[in-house]
Amino acid sequence: MNTPRFPVPLAPPVLLAPMSGITDLPFRQMVAEFGAGLLVSEMIASGEMVTRQRSVRAGTRAAGTRAEATRARAKVGAGVVTAVQLAGRDAGAMAEAARIAEAEGAPMIDINMGCPAKKVVGGLSGSALMRDLDLALRLIDAVVAAVRVPVTLKTRLGWDDDCLNAPELAARAEAAGVTMITIHGRTRAQFYTGRADWPAVRAVREAVTIPLIVNGDIVDAATARRALMASGADGVMVGRAAQGRPWLLAQIGAALYGTPAPVVPTGAALADLVARHYEAILGFYGRDLGLRIARKHLGWYVDAAGGPAELRARLMRESDPAQVLALLPDALAPREAAA
Repeated sequence: MNTPRFPVPLAPPVLLAPMSGITDLPFRQMVAEFGAGLLVSEMIASGEMVTRQRSVRAGTRAAGTRAEATRARAKVGAGVVTAVQLAGRDAGAMAEAARIAEAEGAPMIDINMGCPAKKVVGGLSGSALMRDLDLALRLIDAVVAAVRVPVTLKTRLGWDDDCLNAPELAARAEAAGVTMITIHGRTRAQFYTGRADWPAVRAVREAVTIPLIVNGDIVDAATARRALMASGADGVMVGRAAQGRPWLLAQIGAALYGTPAPVVPTGAALADLVARHYEAILGFYGRDLGLRIARKHLGWYVDAAGGPAELRARLMRESDPAQVLALLPDALAPREAAA
């Protein structure tokens, strides 16, 4: 088998999926500590980036991108590459947003044509573009022409079962200069329900020669291996399964590609890691917004650790950071240990 020519070095080819409201800078930093092949930022609306009329959330996403780019320039080759994901429906705005991202240090631009959210699809962005491949290609052409860094694409199998056009979109994207494709093995109509159809991704594999990444329902090394075999893809992208387990990508990489296995924290080490993540969230967003954003991460950590339900509930209600930090050791102890 030929070694795939990834647009940037991926060691291993295990990628963190872009998840709005989740894969912000503090979370990406946690994942990078353990190791991954590539991190993808939260989706950034191209119009917001161009006009700079950003919401607080959009502004912090862009700030996180700049922070990572600054570190990358200061220490070339160290750390994990982060792609900036853009969404939109206007070719001019997409091109300008890509130029801004590149100027701020983004080493790769990823185009979102897979988000199923109603507010994104309603604006004719994300997976809505699978119903208008000519418009999708105009956006791709504009971004590819605007930047010198690699441009990649993330999409789904199609809009619904009557519109499974990912192979056509992928082939046209490759011809336009896209250097890697990620396919989530569901249609937009499915959202995140049902099972990801990894074998259906093989049709995209047969349509393109550029590297292909498979996404959807990859939760451990076993599912990653099955997804690769069924799809013929060159790598995997992990999303929701990494919530509360930032070491998961490194575990999959070690099992499938022989990269260093992470030391999975437990006990006091886990409490220290979660405390650092919590404080990073508060520092990044500020106390008020940070408290709200941190709660979901705390819940995921407790769920992954099998901690007591009553302490999880207390963490969800607690608004004093000092009390949250004091609760963490017991909240992250498995129920049997806590008992």
